[in-house]
Amino acid sequence: MSPRASAAIPVESVEATAYSIPTDAPESDGTFAWDSTTLVLVTVTAGGQVGTGYTYGGTAVVTVVEAELAGVIKQRDALQPPARWADMQHAVRNLGKPGVVAEAISAVDIALWDLRSRLLDEPLTIALGAVHDGTPVYGSGGFTSYDNDTLCAQLCGWVEAGIPRVKMKVGRDPEADRGRVRAARAAIGDDTSLFVDANGAYARKQALLWAQRFAECDVRWLEEPVPSDDLAGLHALCVQGPGGMDIAAGEYGYHLPYFQHMLDAQAVDCLQADVTRALGITGVLKVAALCDARGMELSLHCAPQISGQVGTAIWQLRHLEYFHDHVRIERLAFDGTIDPGPDGVLRPDRSAPGHGLTVKDADLERFRIA
Repeated sequence: MSPRASAAIPVESVEATAYSIPTDAPESDGTFAWDSTTLVLVTVTAGGQVGTGYTYGGTAVVTVVEAELAGVIKQRDALQPPARWADMQHAVRNLGKPGVVAEAISAVDIALWDLRSRLLDEPLTIALGAVHDGTPVYGSGGFTSYDNDTLCAQLCGWVEAGIPRVKMKVGRDPEADRGRVRAARAAIGDDTSLFVDANGAYARKQALLWAQRFAECDVRWLEEPVPSDDLAGLHALCVQGPGGMDIAAGEYGYHLPYFQHMLDAQAVDCLQADVTRALGITGVLKVAALCDARGMELSLHCAPQISGQVGTAIWQLRHLEYFHDHVRIERLAFDGTIDPGPDGVLRPDRSAPGHGLTVKDADLERFRIA
């Protein structure tokens, strides 16, 4: 056993900071519009090393980390992230877990896994027990606020980079979507998989109608056609939707019972989970175990620089959402980011300890809000 691993290494500090980063253009989907994204960074120190985690949430995440989680993490062993994860679950019993609290736990858990890997001088993907050498991605953006020229240029950019699957937003103006999807299909050609995401914009029968129309353009992935809490509606679309079109949801899952209910309801053809929401790396690996038990594939949602690492440890992995906003923010926030290869696969850098990211503090400071 390594001398450094033979004894506990106590956590010394836990800190959180929030940054509001403007989008590069106004963005919208089927149910929401935005012009900035808030990144919350968490750092955890022990044994002369710093672990970094993050989530995409509000400034309330900072409050939860500093007021509720730091106290149960400090002076505990940094070499045991799953044990610290369990400590945090107990600490938030009276706060309610879904939402902000789960995002806070996620960021701390990611930081703890990074810290543990750095203390033992090993890449995160190896620490997690990789079963793949990389994580396939799909390009994601195609916002409803884009005109067709902008939409097609973005999708084609991913195709030209070697990414063989792309996703666009639909649902804000359904009558315009037929033309938007047709334009997208014509631009990317027949050999690229086309996905659409309605972000819960449709009612059940409306969703079925649009699923049939999207099938005319060989759309193979329909994400959140109805709100993700409508498990009966999602199940109906799985059963009644066009052959070859998968129904997907799960990005708003914050703890294991949510995913258990979704799977029990047979509400999806492919489950989604977000490492920055679903209780971090430890939580997503537990979601993956639910999928393994059912032979159900798991698709990871956003935060590509950490999700690309976690994806390597997921047996029933399908792919990862390479989301325009998060790609841009993570390049701004970190040194050490990785890009997909010419085959559309993100491969972690196994020469660097932890997740390999270093915070660019000076570049971020102008966006700091908490």
